[in-house]
Amino acid sequence: MSQTDTTLAIVTGASRGLGAAIAERLGGLGYHVLAVARTTGGLEELDDRIRAVGGEATLAPMDVAQPEAMIQLTRAVLDRWGGCDLWVHTAIHAAPLSPAPHVDPRDMEKSVAVNVAATYGLIALFEPLLRARGGTALFLDDPRGGQPFFGAYGATKAAQIALARSWQTETHRIGPRVHIATPQPMPTAIRARFYPGEDRAALTPCAHEARRILGELGL
Repeated sequence: MSQTDTTLAIVTGASRGLGAAIAERLGGLGYHVLAVARTTGGLEELDDRIRAVGGEATLAPMDVAQPEAMIQLTRAVLDRWGGCDLWVHTAIHAAPLSPAPHVDPRDMEKSVAVNVAATYGLIALFEPLLRARGGTALFLDDPRGGQPFFGAYGATKAAQIALARSWQTETHRIGPRVHIATPQPMPTAIRARFYPGEDRAALTPCAHEARRILGELGL
């Protein structure tokens, strides 16, 4: 099989949590996974797990908030694979909980950069790759907007999903397909920072949610 015949999934934010679980599941389903994240160690551990289930991955230790890096990534995907079958966007900056007037300006700036601006940039870059393969984009909602102390995270996550919903409406006839799923509460590192001391045994494992959400796509 040539590389242009390979079924390719790009997972942004793949090194941990639900992103890693989805990437591992996709590897087991026969996708070649292009795993994008800043954490090299987490990517290497993911690669080991994907190989253990018979899959293949290419690791891209990059920051989605760096436009030049994402342009480079897009060009490499086009040259090597000619397009993309599935893009899963899980990269997120989760600012610490804080009263709205006291959000650290640096956290707000980073929240906007990663959760909104980077998402906009990736949509613009990845749409041609997805359209070339009749592909699908998957976003994960987390409806925290307007909740107490979730000002930075909630507002920018809501903006991210609003952007994705606009894209979904615009492309539902011409493609690419855009799907937005809402995960159940999971025992992730981000949630542990939001809810310290929570009974994690009552939460849904990331692997279960990965299987359920990809099932919504028919995978």
